[in-house]
Amino acid sequence: MGEPKRKRGRKPKKQVTEDTMDFQHSNSGPTTTSSAGDDDVLPTTTTTTAAAAANTNSNAQTIRRGRGRPKKIGKHGEEPDTDVAASPERRGSRLVDHKSDCTANGDMRKLVIAEAPPKWETVVKVVPSMDAVVKVFCVHTEPNFSLPWQRKRQYSSSSSGFIIGGRRVLTNAHSVEHHTQVKLKKRGSDTKYLATVLAIGTECDIALLTVSDDEFWEGVSPVEFGELPALQDAVTVVGYPIGGDTISVTSGVVSRMEILSYVHGSTELLGLQIDAAINSGNSGGPAFSDKGKCVGIAFQSIKHEDVENIGYVIPTPVIMHFIQDYEKNGVYTGFPILGVEWQKMENPDLRMSMGMGPEQKGVRIRRIEPTAPESNVLKPSDVILSFDGVNIANDGTGSQDEEEDWYGA
Repeated sequence: MGEPKRKRGRKPKKQVTEDTMDFQHSNSGPTTTSSAGDDDVLPTTTTTTAAAAANTNSNAQTIRRGRGRPKKIGKHGEEPDTDVAASPERRGSRLVDHKSDCTANGDMRKLVIAEAPPKWETVVKVVPSMDAVVKVFCVHTEPNFSLPWQRKRQYSSSSSGFIIGGRRVLTNAHSVEHHTQVKLKKRGSDTKYLATVLAIGTECDIALLTVSDDEFWEGVSPVEFGELPALQDAVTVVGYPIGGDTISVTSGVVSRMEILSYVHGSTELLGLQIDAAINSGNSGGPAFSDKGKCVGIAFQSIKHEDVENIGYVIPTPVIMHFIQDYEKNGVYTGFPILGVEWQKMENPDLRMSMGMGPEQKGVRIRRIEPTAPESNVLKPSDVILSFDGVNIANDGTGSQDEEEDWYGA
């Protein structure tokens, strides 16, 4: 007789054997069928029965799983750890089991290596200096020298400046030259405050401003001045150059330190040459050292096809002279001049004719201003060997120490 036909539908479930069910519920302890007297056979029976129960238990769990995604198996065939989202306390206690030097309660703070905090100078001192940099808006009206009774057409410009002590602002003189109206805007603000020009130093290209509105001075720390930097010292120029409305920062190093020609005042004063970019609009902005101190004011640069990254900064000695002159006299009086015309003495025959020794160096006086104070002391053809303790070289430069660079006399 043939096999009965199966009806469509699910396959019938296999009947679980009675032995398997017995193993599932009898894994609480070893089999006790042996007599108490068989002491040497009992451990073997117990071990075998427990291993069989564990194997049967795993098979029963496989049968019970049914439909669904298969259970993930580890790389080496072992099941993954079910405790995935373990709490910090449990993770700490696990590490305590492996690390004998940890505390018993899982305190992990002793194992964390604290990083050294940043230096106080580099974090705190630079931020207030950045906030002290302002944008200067000026309306200029130049005089008409051909028609003195009228002025030329107005034009506007924007430059940079920074706040110093005494509720004052420093910028360049050419930024507010022939000014009609000057306004200042702080960083991160959209309000323009009307400013008053206190003094203009045409020779040194520095101007001093102030604002009568008390709101302008709220929440701003003044800039602190530093010492004269050395060669290769890092400098950072901050300002509002063309190309955007927000503050701009360019960095470089001090490339040269010598007597420079100030274009605006047609004079020669001490200046710094840096390789940081100084573009239109940077004029009047401060140059900071790596310690956050102001070491100069950006004021001019060279624009030529054969020149790259040459900018000039007014150093702190020139700035402090301008500020102290205004504080002492109430107005800017200018820089003193020697009032003499001198000649280089690089020719050894010229030095010999003037009676100089082979080791002596200096410059020859050609002419003296009649109104100069030294006209009663010096005469033409006199030789200046030193000035204020600084030895003068044959080319007119001088330095206090041999290791220092020679500055123009």
